[in-house]
Amino acid sequence: MFLARRLDEEHTVYVNHFFPKKCRVSSPLRHRVVIGVGGNVGDTKRRMHHVWVHLGKLPYLQRLGSGVILKNPPFGYTHQADFYNTVMEVATSLSPRQFLRVLWRIEKRFGRVRSFANAPRTLDLDMLFFEGRRVNYPELIVPHPHWAKRLSVVIPLKSMVKNKRRRDYENLNL
Repeated sequence: MFLARRLDEEHTVYVNHFFPKKCRVSSPLRHRVVIGVGGNVGDTKRRMHHVWVHLGKLPYLQRLGSGVILKNPPFGYTHQADFYNTVMEVATSLSPRQFLRVLWRIEKRFGRVRSFANAPRTLDLDMLFFEGRRVNYPELIVPHPHWAKRLSVVIPLKSMVKNKRRRDYENLNL
């Protein structure tokens, strides 16, 4: 059950027990990573809950928190359903490339099919921040180059940061 609050004609925020969520754990894992989570095919809010649960079962990750879910219009290819987006923070000892492969496997597990840029999708996982690192590989740029321009990232991220101490995010270069 989600509570909804309309921000404007195009944006609605959804909250429940898991979104936003602050986990009260200290992690022995080395790196903190913020993931952008989105989708617009099927029951996306329910899928986000399942992704949250799935992340908690992976031995090489530890969940640290999540933001609100934002319903917003698509960009790029606009002839599709609205998107639901949130952010999740995890701890890991994996490298950025190893972590990216994990994200791709999770997308595939949840039915992601890559057809064309900005296509409708069941699940989209983007690595937004990886500790304080800057990474520039052909398949991965961190911090995500467009995060600050997208309300689909900024609004959930602000809700997650609001639920934690600001110093917890100093290493992420927000």
